[in-house]
Amino acid sequence: MRLTLYQRDDCHLCDLALAELAQARVPDFDSAFVDDDAQLDARYGERVPVLHDAETGRELDWPFDAAAIARFLAR
Repeated sequence: MRLTLYQRDDCHLCDLALAELAQARVPDFDSAFVDDDAQLDARYGERVPVLHDAETGRELDWPFDAAAIARFLAR
């Protein structure tokens, strides 16, 4: 699984999402900031934070918690 967390700088919800990922013990994921990328901003805009699985294209939109992350990863 290749996970990316799409987020913004200075985003309180993104900070909460990072805490949930830590609580779910997600071992490895990339972070992509949409602020300086017009294409990512157009795609994700106000949806951030979004956890994206590059292998399947599935996405988990905020709000999510550690349990939701575990279910997402188990699929």
